Amino acid sequence: SELEAGSDGSEMRPTPIQKKWLSHGLTQAGGKLPLFDENGQQFSARTVRACVKAGWAEPWRHNPIKPDWMVCRLTAAGRLVTAPEEILPQKEAELVSRT
Repeated sequence: SELEAGSDGSEMRPTPIQKKWLSHGLTQAGGKLPLFDENGQQFSARTVRACVKAGWAEPWRHNPIKPDWMVCRLTAAGRLVTAPEEILPQKEAELVSRT
């Protein structure tokens, strides 16, 4: 499955690979997500599409040189499923819970 159910079965959580990709956005300007991992391997388009579909990432910029590469950034919802709760600003958590 591209997504995992939460422990209570009611909410979706990223898979370990998705969480690894999303976590890169926590430390990058604007929440930019990488195209490649630390070994130079491109992240799977399936991983990227699943995270966008779940609302954890959003397309950010078009790459005219490689139009098939989707440059994305982390969303507020992506921060919530990726970051430890204690480092999230309370205001951001409230904003996401209203959407």
